Amino acid sequence: MIAVYPGSFDPVTNGHIDIIQRAAKLTDTLYVAVLTNPSKKPTFTVEERINLLKKVTEDIPNVKVEPFSGLLIDYAEKIGAKIIFRGLRAVSDYEYELQMALANKKLKGDTETLFMVSNSKYSFLSSSLVKEIATFGGDLTGMVPDFVISEVEAKIKRR
Repeated sequence: MIAVYPGSFDPVTNGHIDIIQRAAKLTDTLYVAVLTNPSKKPTFTVEERINLLKKVTEDIPNVKVEPFSGLLIDYAEKIGAKIIFRGLRAVSDYEYELQMALANKKLKGDTETLFMVSNSKYSFLSSSLVKEIATFGGDLTGMVPDFVISEVEAKIKRR
């Protein structure tokens, strides 16, 4: 079975990695799909986000990292994915994710969305929070992989 875990991953956090590791155990191939959205101004380029994700998933043989744009459901169909994994941190995530899952179901009824509840130690964590903490010189230890800390700090300093 092929599955996809989409996101912007700007930057990848330990919460993302937790979901990737757990989802990879449940499927034959997991595509980690990095969103390219021309209307957003990400901190990291698509190529940088892909490279960071490839590094953190290099020890998971059934994970593939690719960019995508457009409708997620079209990308899922293109790669043959029948499952979309989404992480939930809080009830507020559920409302948005439910709306997206129902829209995807309407567009392509044979693709299922599976929600994975975040590990409680990452339930507060988001890429936006990581960037905000870095902006004010806070300690990112435990929020992102160690090698990502220096990447985030360098990006924030260049802004």
